[in-house]
Amino acid sequence: MNPYAYIREQVIAMVGTLADDGVLPKGLDFSNLSVEAPRDPSHGDVATNAALVLTKQARMKPHDIAVPLAERLAGLEQVVAAEIAGPGFINLRLSNDFWRDRLGEVLAAGSAYGDSTMAGGEKINIEYVSANPTGPLHIGHVRGAVYGDALANLLAKVGHDVCKEYYINDAGAQVDVLARSLHLRYREALGETIGEIPEGMYPGDYLVPVGQAMAARDGDKWRSLAEADWLEEFRRFAVAAMMDLVRGDLARLGIEHQVFFSEDSLHKDGGIDRALATLQEKGLIYTGVLEPPKGKTPDDWEPRPQTLFKASQFGDDVDRPIRKSDGSWTYFAADIAYHHNKVERGYRQMVDVWGADHGGYIKRMKAAVRALSDDQGQLDVRLCQMVRLLRGGKVVRMSKRAGNFVTLRELVDEVGRDVVRFMMLTRKNDAPLDFDFDATMEQSKDNPVFYVQYAHARIHSVFRRVAEELPDLPRNVENLIMADLSGLTDSAELDLIKQMASWPRAVEIAAQAREPHRISFYLNELASNFHALWNKGNADPQLRFIITEDSDITQARLALIQGVAFVLASGLAVMGVEPVEVM
Repeated sequence: MNPYAYIREQVIAMVGTLADDGVLPKGLDFSNLSVEAPRDPSHGDVATNAALVLTKQARMKPHDIAVPLAERLAGLEQVVAAEIAGPGFINLRLSNDFWRDRLGEVLAAGSAYGDSTMAGGEKINIEYVSANPTGPLHIGHVRGAVYGDALANLLAKVGHDVCKEYYINDAGAQVDVLARSLHLRYREALGETIGEIPEGMYPGDYLVPVGQAMAARDGDKWRSLAEADWLEEFRRFAVAAMMDLVRGDLARLGIEHQVFFSEDSLHKDGGIDRALATLQEKGLIYTGVLEPPKGKTPDDWEPRPQTLFKASQFGDDVDRPIRKSDGSWTYFAADIAYHHNKVERGYRQMVDVWGADHGGYIKRMKAAVRALSDDQGQLDVRLCQMVRLLRGGKVVRMSKRAGNFVTLRELVDEVGRDVVRFMMLTRKNDAPLDFDFDATMEQSKDNPVFYVQYAHARIHSVFRRVAEELPDLPRNVENLIMADLSGLTDSAELDLIKQMASWPRAVEIAAQAREPHRISFYLNELASNFHALWNKGNADPQLRFIITEDSDITQARLALIQGVAFVLASGLAVMGVEPVEVM
């Protein structure tokens, strides 16, 4: 149960009884009625704005609505007090039994606690990483990879039918450069001295084994041929090798895409022509002359007819070119075709995760999706800021293997997958993030991944101690569900239950906002409250989790911390982080 949603239902029901009694008019709109946790916990457990949002509809003062509504709510079995605050907020205090019942729900659901049907199985396509297939993934790709994967997990948890997708940009000029760079390494593998890699080519030594593989397969078949004879084969071989490298890098992060979609396929199977024909049929393609770009003087601008998409009709600032002067398609035309393909596959909800430097491209892509889907599709573009790596207070910049960047693999190999994933989700995706190697090694509350995993491990250490000290005490989940929880009366114990009970709501809010970093915030707070209860037990022996002479309270507290472990595991699963049992 989401207790906030449940209490909202009760508030609406009580408003209904007031309407039946003629105190309030019938047919009121409850869409803006909310039930939230008060900012100050001393004000109660939940607060509702019902009187405030209904005042205009009912043509009554908020206080005149709040008084009878608070009286009705106070009569509910689970409500122990209803108080009016400020201009008409109603604060409710709920019974301890109500909260203890929520712990039973946590135990019954296990790590699936927080799963929701909010999305109703709606299909959604999440495209993330989508790096050019020209080398290993680097630190610039890590944040988007982790964010996209965690977002996919989060949206699946609230009931979306999620497709995790990678768009392979394998049709541009950079792939030709990759093929030429591979040809150099191929010649090197055949024994030639190639010297320093020419400027403009890819210098990293990750192409060395690819060149060796090409030489081992084909010998000197391609050495003396003209570029036109070997370029296409070297493109194909290089892209395949780089995508194997990318998949391996992603596997280090625990990421597995369901679909890898090739841009080149759009060019070869007529996908671009079909997409633009769709827009042409809608009257959205025309030949015209664009206005001079902002900041340009007329002398700098050479107007010429271009094939344009009416992007401005769908919210963009200007119409956009889709064909170059040489007759080839623009990058935008290929991107239109790719999103048209998504629409054809039945996706009306799409999320693209891009780097922060692509912000100027958002409006045109949203316009294209609206046009292609007859305004039925929605594209949500999420930008991820770059990550700055720090060691000893200094920025880390170079990688010997890649040539000019720190690779994803190097980062994961040094600090571990869990640390990378968790730390990448400690800030909102569009906010700057510093990844401090020194901080990730700290075993303190200032290191969030350690702090949360340590809470989970501590809980399992308690169960191991119980097995040693009270071996006959039933401690499996089935028995804990049946435990007498009435002994959980301390404010810290009840606050921990209340926080666990807020997890389903936290999941739905994070999913609606598409902000998985909220999960890390929640887990850090839950871990903090658990550690505080642990420390409270150290100060007061009667609050310890194991009371050897009182099996009932011990079992109740085992139920409490097992609930915490389940919620921690539930949240860590969204983040793609392992809930460790020993540290």
